Amino acid sequence: MRNAMRDFKEFVLKGDVVALAVAVIIATAFGAVVTAFVANIVTPLIAAIGGQPDFSELDFTINGSRFQYGLFFNAIITFLLIALIVFFLVVRPYNHFKKRFERGEDDTVPPPEYAVETGDASSISDVLNARSADGWRVVSVGEGGDGRLSAVLVKGES
Repeated sequence: MRNAMRDFKEFVLKGDVVALAVAVIIATAFGAVVTAFVANIVTPLIAAIGGQPDFSELDFTINGSRFQYGLFFNAIITFLLIALIVFFLVVRPYNHFKKRFERGEDDTVPPPEYAVETGDASSISDVLNARSADGWRVVSVGEGGDGRLSAVLVKGES
């Protein structure tokens, strides 16, 4: 029994469970605020334009059964408003920052260009000097074994 209680305590106090509980509580409170906003501000504005004073009073009766479709309209408006707010204030910013941090780079900086130049010792220095004047930088030079040199250049990287 003690092991079960200890395991339960560990489960409840894990960060994920606590964070989830807080998220549910905040979401419930947020839903209540949006529901009140829809019922007391949005619905009367729409009703003022459409001429119906209150959507919650819209209904019809068939064989003694009352169908309150106005409450359904209020629920749809509430859902759409919550979805819009969550999408624009949570999902889009989260996705933007997630992409930005995954890449680890700024959107405004273009990616660097790379080039390889090959030649003998006397000719490659002229080519590298000309490339240097155009903003290219030598990052590596190696010998191919046949007396020819290869140089790797980069442009646009700081």
